[in-house]
Amino acid sequence: MSPRSIFLILVSITLMVTCSNNSELIKDMTSSKNDIAAVEEQLGLTRIQDGVVFRLFAPGEDEVHLILFEKHDDTRGENISMLKKNNSVWEIAVQNKELTKYYAYSTTGGQDLIIPDPYSHAVVRQNHYKYPSKSVILPQDDFDWQGDEVTSAAIGDLVILEAHLRDMTVHPTSGAEQPGTYKGFIDPTQKGGIAHLKDMGYNAVEFLPLQEFGNIEIDYKNPELSTWNDWNSYEANHWGYMTSFFFAPEIYYGSDGVKDRGTWIGQDGRAVNEMKEMVRELHKEGISVILDVVYNHVSQYDDNPFKIIDKDYYFRLDDQGNYLSHSGCGNDFKTENTMSRKMIIESLLHWMNEYHIDGFRFDLAAMIDMETVDAITAATQAVNPDVILIGEPWGGGGYNPKELADHGWASWNDHFRNSVKGRNPRQDDSGFIFGKLWDGNNTEHYKKLMRGYLQIDGGHFRDPSQSVNYLESHDDNTMGDFIRLSLGKVGADEKVTRTQVAALSEEELTIHKFAALNLLTSQGPVMIAQGQSWGRAKVISHSVGNEERVGHLDHNSYEKDDETNWLNWDEKALNQDLVDYYRGLVDIRAHYAEIRNVTPGYRHFLDGSNELSFSVSMEGEHKILVLLNADKNSSAEFSLPSGTWTVLADANQANVDGLGTLDKVAEVQSQSGLILLQ
Repeated sequence: MSPRSIFLILVSITLMVTCSNNSELIKDMTSSKNDIAAVEEQLGLTRIQDGVVFRLFAPGEDEVHLILFEKHDDTRGENISMLKKNNSVWEIAVQNKELTKYYAYSTTGGQDLIIPDPYSHAVVRQNHYKYPSKSVILPQDDFDWQGDEVTSAAIGDLVILEAHLRDMTVHPTSGAEQPGTYKGFIDPTQKGGIAHLKDMGYNAVEFLPLQEFGNIEIDYKNPELSTWNDWNSYEANHWGYMTSFFFAPEIYYGSDGVKDRGTWIGQDGRAVNEMKEMVRELHKEGISVILDVVYNHVSQYDDNPFKIIDKDYYFRLDDQGNYLSHSGCGNDFKTENTMSRKMIIESLLHWMNEYHIDGFRFDLAAMIDMETVDAITAATQAVNPDVILIGEPWGGGGYNPKELADHGWASWNDHFRNSVKGRNPRQDDSGFIFGKLWDGNNTEHYKKLMRGYLQIDGGHFRDPSQSVNYLESHDDNTMGDFIRLSLGKVGADEKVTRTQVAALSEEELTIHKFAALNLLTSQGPVMIAQGQSWGRAKVISHSVGNEERVGHLDHNSYEKDDETNWLNWDEKALNQDLVDYYRGLVDIRAHYAEIRNVTPGYRHFLDGSNELSFSVSMEGEHKILVLLNADKNSSAEFSLPSGTWTVLADANQANVDGLGTLDKVAEVQSQSGLILLQ
C-alpha cells in the first residue's frame, strides 16, 4: 500500500468522527434520505495530521479535478484527478509538501472554467461582475482570541444598532486611519464605528452582510451582454445581499480591499483575521455581534460555484429549467434539499465557532423551509443556548412572523414600525407619533404592540422577546426622511442637499423624540438604524444616465455610492440634542429591568384624558410608569398612584439621574411622553 493510500485512509477515519455530531442535527430534520451518506462528509478543505483533504459534493459530474495554483492570477496550475465516492462526494488528499497557495476545481479536466470551492474559508477575486476567483489555502489557524468566547446578552435586553460596516467609518469625519474596513471599525481614535456604539450605550450590532458578496454588478446598458441592465447605473451592490461565498468574510472590507476594476484582492486572506479582531474588540466592550445572512438566493451575476456545480440540485427552477426568482434576486436557493441544508447549518456553525458570532438575522426568512429553520435552531443552540435568531418575516410573496415565532425565532415587527410612524410619507399614511392610529379612534391595537404583539392578543409572537421593535432599517426612507416628507419639510419631488436638511427643526425634534421614547419603552428587543439617532438624510449624490434623480431623498440605496450612504459624523454633533435624548433613553432602559422585562402579561395600561393618550405600568424592584400622548392639539392629564415619582424622561430630556419629581397628577404635552420612576 502506498504512503498516499495509507494517508487517505487515516484522513477518512478522522473525518468520519469529526462530522458525526453535526450530521445528526441535519439528518434528524431532513425529509429526504437520498443524500444522507454525503451529510456525513466534511466538505471543503480540511487539515488532517500531515496533509489536507479536499472534498466536493457534485452528484451530476463524471469527473472532477483539483487544480493547485502557485500565484493568484495564474491561468494554469497542477491538475489532480479526484476520486468519486458512492455518496457523490469527490475527494483527494494532498500532503503538505505538495501544497501551494491557491486552489479550485474543474469538472471537465480542462481549466477553461475553474470553480472555487463553495466551502472556501477565504478567496482571492478579480474585480469584475463575473468575479473570477480562487480559493485561498490559509495557514494553520493560530488566531489569539485572548479568552473570548461566543456569547450574547439575553434577547430581551438587546438594543441593536443596524450598521453597514463601510458606511460607519468611510466618511472623512470619522477620523478612521483605515476607513471602510474591519480595522477601521475598531479604531479607538475615531468618531464612528465602535466609538459610536460605546458612546450611545448599544449592546449589540447587526452588520449588513459580511459574507463575501458580489459588490460589482453587471454593466449598465451594455447591448453585448445577455442581461440588459437598465436599472443599476452604479453597477454596484453596496448593501451586500448577493452572497458569493457563505464561509468567507467580505474581502472589500479588508485592509487590502479596493474596488478598481480588474484588480485582484484578497491574495493573503488577511480579511479572516481582521474580521476576527473586530469581533474580539466588540466583545471586550460587551457588544454582541449579529450577522445579517442571506441563504434564500446566491449572487446573481458572478460565476457562483453552486450554479456551476449543480444548478438543478441547489436551485428552485421552473419546468423549463430556468431559475425561479420569487426572491427578486435572480435565483432562489433550494433550502429544503439535504445538502443545501447542510451547507446553511455548517456555514452558521463556522461563523459561531471560528468568528465567535453571537447571532444572525436571516434575509427573506419566509423563503427558508421550516425543516431547515428547525435544524438551524437545534444546531446553533447546541453551540450557544442563547444564540440570537431573527427572521425578516417576508420574501417570495410570503409573510410568516407567526410561523417563525412558533419555531422559536424572533422577527422584525413591521406592525410596530408602521403603527408608530406610518407606512408611506408620500400618501399621508402616518402613525401614532403624528397623532393618528392605524385602527381608528382607539389605542387598543397600539397597546398590543407596546406589549410585544402576542398571539393571545391576535398578534404574531408567543412572547415579547420575539418582537424586534424598530422604526428604521436599511430598507425604505430613513426615519429622518420619513419625518421630513410627512411634515412637508421636503417635497416628494424636491431636490435638496444634505447640508440643507441636516439640521432638524423644533417640529422635527418633537416628533423624533416622541418616536424614540415609544421605541425604547416598548416590550421586546429594540433595533436602531445607523444615523437614526440624529435624523440623518439619505440624498442621492450622483447618477449615471438618470441625473434627474440627483438631490432626491432616496428610499432604496442598495446600489448607490459611498456619498449617498455614508455617515457624516459632523451631523451627529449638529443634532446633539436628539443624540443625547437617544443616549439617555438607552441608559434608562439599561438601568431598569422593568422596561426590559419580556414576561407576557407583565405590562398594564390605563387611558389618559384624551383618545390618543394612555399609560404603561411596570412593577418589579421599581415601579415604572410610561405616559404617552399622541394628540397634536392638546396635552393629556394622568392621575398618578400615591407617592412621589421621579421624572426620568420628558418631552425634551432623558436622564437616568432624574429631572425632578411629580405627585398626584402628571400633565403630558402634545406629541410627547414621560417616564416616571418610584
